[in-house]
Amino acid sequence: MGNVLVIGNSGVGKSTLINAVIGTEDAETGIGYEGTTKNIHIYLNEEIGLRLVDTAGFEPSFIKKMKVIQEVQKWSKQSVTDEDHNINVIWFCIDGTSSKLFDDTIKNLMRATSIWKSVPIIVVITKSYSVPERDQNIELVKKVFYRQKKAGANLREIIPVVAATYVLNDDAFAAPYGIPELIEKTVALLPDGKKAAINDVNSYKLQRRRLMAQSVVGVATTAGVVVGAVPIPFPDAMILSPTEIAEVNAIASIYGIKKDDRSKKFIKIIIEVGTVSAVARNAIVALKAIPGLNLAASVVNAVIAGGFVAAIGEGAIYAFEQIYLGNKTLDDIDWITKFIESKFATKNRRNL
Repeated sequence: MGNVLVIGNSGVGKSTLINAVIGTEDAETGIGYEGTTKNIHIYLNEEIGLRLVDTAGFEPSFIKKMKVIQEVQKWSKQSVTDEDHNINVIWFCIDGTSSKLFDDTIKNLMRATSIWKSVPIIVVITKSYSVPERDQNIELVKKVFYRQKKAGANLREIIPVVAATYVLNDDAFAAPYGIPELIEKTVALLPDGKKAAINDVNSYKLQRRRLMAQSVVGVATTAGVVVGAVPIPFPDAMILSPTEIAEVNAIASIYGIKKDDRSKKFIKIIIEVGTVSAVARNAIVALKAIPGLNLAASVVNAVIAGGFVAAIGEGAIYAFEQIYLGNKTLDDIDWITKFIESKFATKNRRNL
């Protein structure tokens, strides 16, 4: 089963499109200034293996527009916890009776679907009653999408459709068009879309871990500044160790590192190399020797302490992220030693 996010401006005809695809009248349709879909609804067609996620349309009002964007973002964040509900394809619906597609509309799409950074996009040109205008609209979509590099990179298909028979006058009507092709192209994209969704979910989860870890570094750095201001000989003091240990342990926990002998050794190396190695001592000397830095000793110590804690935290984030991604293991002791040393050496050169 594949999940398709159906999104677009209000009144573009998403509900009529969904009814045509699933073969029922479950999706409410209507005519009016405001869209008919107030919340997110899911429609299923097991025959074609598609689950359609219908969203409220983007309204002209900025506040209503942002509400829809936030609603889609919130739903997407909730869906990342279940692979069966990850979005695999996005249908971006635009009105074929309008000859304009503004860049702002594409930006709204990208903002609302920001979690699904690499999921395939199909632009569905609804209400494509005019056959001569179909090719024109396709070219317009290409032009506007490719101005937005990220959106253009994910654009896979542009398909004009007529979801339901449209009466032009007593003697003419526009017959349904493009629905079988839309279904066929969507199903064909599902394998790639599922892989892309998994990558996007992993990227999102990694980003969340990184943000949490950075918040730990921020708190620990502040604590380090306070502790470092204590008027004692800083190079000879190990007073920061509890702060650094707590910081690195918290970061390890965020990245799912289990507490065992291997992880304890790994963490110990990070802290020892960062605080008591010759490289670290040289960094202290360099900081104190900065020309024009005429501060009280306690202030200098506070700055140094905060810098140490921050550098160790940043190093721990990178190290545990590499383990989380499978690029390194807790047994790579030589690697982590050289990495932390190089980090402090770089810090030293920047301050000279």
